[in-house]
Amino acid sequence: MNEAQTFSPPDRPGHDAPRSLARLLALGRPIVMGILNVTPDSFSDGGRFFDPQRAVEHARRMQAEGADILDVGAESTRPYGGAVAVSREEELLRLAPVLPAVAALGLPVSIDTMKAGVAEAALAAGASIVNDVWGLQREPDLARVVAQHRVPVVIMHNREAADPAIDIMADIAAFFERSLAIAARAGIAATNIVLDPGIGFGKTPAQSITAIARLGELRAFGLPLLVGASRKRFIDTVSPAPPDQRIGGSVASHVLAVENGAAIVRTHDVAETVQALRVAAAIKGAR
Repeated sequence: MNEAQTFSPPDRPGHDAPRSLARLLALGRPIVMGILNVTPDSFSDGGRFFDPQRAVEHARRMQAEGADILDVGAESTRPYGGAVAVSREEELLRLAPVLPAVAALGLPVSIDTMKAGVAEAALAAGASIVNDVWGLQREPDLARVVAQHRVPVVIMHNREAADPAIDIMADIAAFFERSLAIAARAGIAATNIVLDPGIGFGKTPAQSITAIARLGELRAFGLPLLVGASRKRFIDTVSPAPPDQRIGGSVASHVLAVENGAAIVRTHDVAETVQALRVAAAIKGAR
């Protein structure tokens, strides 16, 4: 059995991934991506949705709260260390009882993975976006899978370790240039690429704050920007709190990220984020 045959297909008609993301981006408002970690060791929710039934229930809840996209991941990529790598087989086993049911809800589903085989199986099971925390630079074959399926890809900036001495924006820009060259060689259309500065990944807290503050500089790439500041450690350095009590800081970060050019925000707290973005838009519109 190959990877693409690992899951049962979702109980819904076929999807058109590129146009579904394009339709969302054409709405002229921020897009909210809800996070679903099917892992026992994520930094923010610590395995709360590792059980498949609870995971699907949480996906339904995020949909009801206003999520536009559901981002499903089965391997923790904890940005502050301590993540335990899992095999492709284990990642697929975790996704198998969850992904088709989540895809059947009807929202675009993003697969958060670094592995080409997992991405291929997930796309066959109903996912319609690939979200790679290593920006196509960790596993070369992932770019081929994205190009072959003609689906959108989120290219995220990452580093093996933070270096407080560097200009983080210059590093992000150079990383994106390398990733975009990989994408072009693989035949990925520019219209299917979203860029993510990778808040918390390979960055000091100060650099994460800088990446949000200077996000507008990345508009030079001419591509949609995604920011995932949800519950990240930099919030704790400004206003100390454990991850599940950083909702206020997460919402503030995402509102400002949108002001600075983000088209998509990725969050654990969908209802609060949707409300904040709507109110911010109403206030801005009343000017």
